[in-house]
Amino acid sequence: MDNQYMKEVQDAIVHTYNPFPVVLDHGKGAYLYDEEGNAYLDFAAGYAVCSLGYGNEEWNQALKAQIDKLCHTSNLYFHTRTKEAAQALKKLSGMDRIFFTNSGGEAVEGALKAARKYAYTKGTGRYEFIAMEESFHGRSFGAVSVTGHEAYRKPFEPLLSGVRFAKYNDLNSVKELVNEKTCAIILEPLQGEGGINLATEAFMKGIRKLCDDEGILMICDEVQCGMGRTGSMFAWQEFGVRPDILTMAKAIGNGFPVGAFAMTEKVAEFSLAPGDHGTTYGGNPLACAAVAKTAEIFEREDIPAHVRKVGTYLAEKLDELVDTYSCVVKRKGKGLMQGIEMTVPISEITGKALKKGLLVIGAGSNVLRFVPPLIITEKEVDRMITILKEILE
Repeated sequence: MDNQYMKEVQDAIVHTYNPFPVVLDHGKGAYLYDEEGNAYLDFAAGYAVCSLGYGNEEWNQALKAQIDKLCHTSNLYFHTRTKEAAQALKKLSGMDRIFFTNSGGEAVEGALKAARKYAYTKGTGRYEFIAMEESFHGRSFGAVSVTGHEAYRKPFEPLLSGVRFAKYNDLNSVKELVNEKTCAIILEPLQGEGGINLATEAFMKGIRKLCDDEGILMICDEVQCGMGRTGSMFAWQEFGVRPDILTMAKAIGNGFPVGAFAMTEKVAEFSLAPGDHGTTYGGNPLACAAVAKTAEIFEREDIPAHVRKVGTYLAEKLDELVDTYSCVVKRKGKGLMQGIEMTVPISEITGKALKKGLLVIGAGSNVLRFVPPLIITEKEVDRMITILKEILE
């Protein structure tokens, strides 16, 4: 029945995905269940989206209550959830102004526009961007343009002009690309799709100083690594280098499709004005209810502290795999955004894991990625490791 269902779906939609052979029905905690009731321990969280796991009753009730009140107006009007959600993200992110979008890709688009408008208003004549090799910023036109993977860009070229790519964690390679046209530098503090690559403190601080010295904006893309996943609310906070523009999505809504880009007051003053940028659905009452409740739970339960504790345990267990199995080369990442570089095909591992009731995904060409719900426990880490050992032995 599952295969027939998937065939019917594929016959009805544009086939751009390569789904696993399972039809999911519901979830609870860190587990998902298919139509037959089979359980799957989820170490993918919908690509790092479902931060509070599945079936959180408090979160569910908040959205149900909002549905009964109001789901959509337009951004010509404020609603009761706007202030609540915006203030929550301002507090957690350390930024000054918030613009709500529907996704991470849209957040990146807004960030790029904000940076160019800033340069335009200031009269600098700057318009070029420096991005990083192995980066991933989304699949919309502007986001693909600053994504450092040729496979994502080539089919859609020519893309946005004025984009140059530097080597990640190589400050000199960035400096070599800076010129009088450079508008902004965009990077992920912890690269996700590129293979779980963590920025060094020297690199982050070096980028910040370079931007300050040259009058360039620093954009941090934290769509995947933000909102508690590395052990702080946002990854930039661990480096002590505040970006000028910050993108976020995924975990901020715990599964509801919502994103945002944020900026400092300095950027906001000279950046987007009425009519420059907009969205029909972004920041709608239902999305803001999801953000506000997610943020409330994160603060009250101190989710980042939990991530630091369980993330340390996960790192120890993954290091044991590195020490035990020759096909596991090294561990990468931080908190609950980690990966192991492997010499065997990642698709073989994910396929075998699925049959054993474990959901894991790849990152890059040779990294097995672990981005579970942030409520994951050490017991569930142990279960995941046991399954991996069964596959590797």
